[in-house]
Amino acid sequence: MEFSIATLLSNFTDDKSVAPKVLEKKLGCQDDESLEKLQIALDALEKIGVLVKERGRYRRVYEEDVVEAKLRCSSKGFCFAIQDVEGADDIYIQKSHLSTAWNGDRVLVKITKEGSRRRSPEGQVKLILERANPSVLARVRRTNGSYQAVPLDDRLLFELDLNPNHENLDQAIDHLVHVEVLRYPLGPKNPIGQVARVLGSDAEDAADTDIVCCKHDLRRNFPPNVLKAAQDIPKQLRKTDLKKRLDLRNHLTIAIEGEDHSESEVVENAFTLEKTKVGHWQLGVHIADVASFVSLDSPLDREARKRCTAVYLGDIVLPMVPETVQERCSLLPGEDRLAISVLLTLNEAGELVEFEIHPSVIKVDHQLSYQKAQSLLGEHQEADPELASAVEMLNNLFFTLSPAVRAQRQRRGAFDLNVSETQYPFKDEGRIGAIILSSTLPVRSLLTELTILANQAVASHLQAIGLPGIYCVQPIPDVEELQDLIKLGNNLHLDMQVEEDEDITPQHYQRFTQLFAKSTAPKVLNYLLQSTLKLAGYSSKPGSHFGLAFDKGYTHCVSPMRRYADLFVQRVLLALFDKGRDRRSTRSKDRVDLNHSSSHGNINWNVLPPDTQQELETEVTILVPHLNDREKLAQDAEVDLQGLKKAEQMKERTGDVFSGLITGVQSYGFFVEIEDLLVEGLVHVSSLKDDWYEYRSRHACLVGRKNRTAYRLGDRVEVQVKSVDYYRQQIDLVTVGGGSVAFNEDLEE
Repeated sequence: MEFSIATLLSNFTDDKSVAPKVLEKKLGCQDDESLEKLQIALDALEKIGVLVKERGRYRRVYEEDVVEAKLRCSSKGFCFAIQDVEGADDIYIQKSHLSTAWNGDRVLVKITKEGSRRRSPEGQVKLILERANPSVLARVRRTNGSYQAVPLDDRLLFELDLNPNHENLDQAIDHLVHVEVLRYPLGPKNPIGQVARVLGSDAEDAADTDIVCCKHDLRRNFPPNVLKAAQDIPKQLRKTDLKKRLDLRNHLTIAIEGEDHSESEVVENAFTLEKTKVGHWQLGVHIADVASFVSLDSPLDREARKRCTAVYLGDIVLPMVPETVQERCSLLPGEDRLAISVLLTLNEAGELVEFEIHPSVIKVDHQLSYQKAQSLLGEHQEADPELASAVEMLNNLFFTLSPAVRAQRQRRGAFDLNVSETQYPFKDEGRIGAIILSSTLPVRSLLTELTILANQAVASHLQAIGLPGIYCVQPIPDVEELQDLIKLGNNLHLDMQVEEDEDITPQHYQRFTQLFAKSTAPKVLNYLLQSTLKLAGYSSKPGSHFGLAFDKGYTHCVSPMRRYADLFVQRVLLALFDKGRDRRSTRSKDRVDLNHSSSHGNINWNVLPPDTQQELETEVTILVPHLNDREKLAQDAEVDLQGLKKAEQMKERTGDVFSGLITGVQSYGFFVEIEDLLVEGLVHVSSLKDDWYEYRSRHACLVGRKNRTAYRLGDRVEVQVKSVDYYRQQIDLVTVGGGSVAFNEDLEE
């Protein structure tokens, strides 16, 4: 079992000592080789003072001037160590103090010089916790009979000596290759690597998905032991599996998943809907129970934890769990399946009255694609008679309940994003952080409203009964990030003013989206608004979620086959169902229903056994930084692929002329968003040959000295594609028309 120093140290929390046997189990060290590696690592950490050994157990030593951080380097050789703690200073590190660490590595940094108001603190790398680059994209060259790999990423300031292997290195010279790192630098000795795959003569010759997978070190295949563990999952449920579960197999159950042409077998959610005796709606959101089959620290769990999330690269999906697990756990029609059922009682206004959460067994009656569900709405008479009851349920879901729930969310201040529809696999807000409106398939966004309710209910339950949880939080956007967009909107005659001392709120974004809908460039403006949102992340503490306008805590739980955070939350719920104490002591007669929201405010004891509570809390502490790193990597990879596809598209259209909107102005030029394609390019100031242009920062425009032509935010211009750097995704444009006449205030600075 391979493990990093970061993974090893994550098992040490607070000031508690840990036995080697516990570490062996947690890290999956079973064979002699991995046990030897673990002991070497422990000895080394003890020697440098990170661990101390006491009576055969190890304890972490914390120093005030040593912090954990992630390196962000420049092509010029200097780096900053970025701390996980929000608001903490970035630490400047000279190239000579990197200790062979590379861009992206997680490190321990010793602060050598305190910062001031104008200067960042300085430090040096004390220990490399985790390498971010187990492989690199590089170009092969030959020098004096030996072969080197030169990384394409100019922030990786090294070359690798290449070991000869099955690849013919002579034929790989000047080609783009995927290189596996066999040995990292040792003192003055270069790192060593070997060519895993020749991708092409250059970046444009290689497949874009290959480039993204190699660049971000994304695994396409599962190890043999993981595949074997997946095959060992029982194909049929046993009677013992159904004990202590709510039997909902006789309730009309519908699953809505995927596109008409999709062959995906990942069906994580199903729905029931019934009227209660008092006229309320009871909505059942049923989530595939994956945690019952993927046990903690099993090979399947360790691999899922390593990946943390499914990654969506166009038509290719890099799943979190093997296909066999998806098949055995998915909520397929006519099959008895284990589930976690969140039963939500809502009134006619869409307000949550109460809820309960149960381990259950369900059977899906109908599985529909989004297109099929959309086509069935309102078709009582034309629909297949077998689907009549399903159609009635769909109409109640999407014409009555979802709009009411949506109105409640909007009343709270939350907003929708009207951006171009891309592959959007998550049933909730996913990585976007807000609900995406679908112009072609409204049922998709309406269904999202309902699954978000389930996430919200589970989060409130974890908090109310004192269980550990992983919460999804989204910080408030920076006002500075919005300034150009506000100027752009105002130049397009939209009232987007925000008071100088006013905090940005979801209500601002709600107002902006309403303004954009009436503007002349709604597509571009919504796209730019989305880019100002901060990446949602995970926390061990409840926090606010900007995109959903939640301030009381929110979690993810509806996608346990696609996100590890959801799988962990399932484990917490299963621990509650199995070990939860519903009364203060065995002598107490007063019990609470631990599965029901009526228990909230009525519990003043520890619900879980101390050992279980402590173990789950430790897991949360370990998991959160790793989850955030992997979510960021997945988003970077998905955005990277979109950028490569756009660059490829524009490369083929070099010389073509497009209409665009100026969305950013700097001293070196201005950025133009080609409206039809949502592709951004740069018009460099050196390409403006008709005059000498000066930058006016106050008005965000470039103004010609003689002709008084101005290029300002919001101006429409005609641009021609001059050149495209495919790998760097840089598109150079030249103007062929447009701009505006400078006003007197543009000429002032």
